[in-house]
Amino acid sequence: QVQLVESGGGLVQPWGSLRLSCAASGSIFRINVMAWFRQAPGKQRELVASISSGGTTDNADSVKGRFTISRDNGKHTVYLQMNSLKPEDTAVYYCNIKIAHWNSKYPPYDYWGQGTQVTVSS
Repeated sequence: QVQLVESGGGLVQPWGSLRLSCAASGSIFRINVMAWFRQAPGKQRELVASISSGGTTDNADSVKGRFTISRDNGKHTVYLQMNSLKPEDTAVYYCNIKIAHWNSKYPPYDYWGQGTQVTVSS
């Protein structure tokens, strides 16, 4: 069984920085995609950033130039460095990983972290 543990959230002032971490443990062969989502009160969950097994990254337009996603494959950990934080970044942040099915004809397994609160306020 795969478990994701998130850390790094908290209260930060505008223009401040936070670094989120999400470590996966369990029976892991290969993680295809690691990503960060966020959900603000009353809003749909949205993709913030993703990173492929090869290191290709993609960020939402709202965070480009401010957030950086990275991964450590040896530690099965994904990070989200958040700089120049804005109040609109306030949300619960969830990490997500997709692990390839043993049979590639089927969709990958999908796992979620417990969520970590990020609050940007003065």
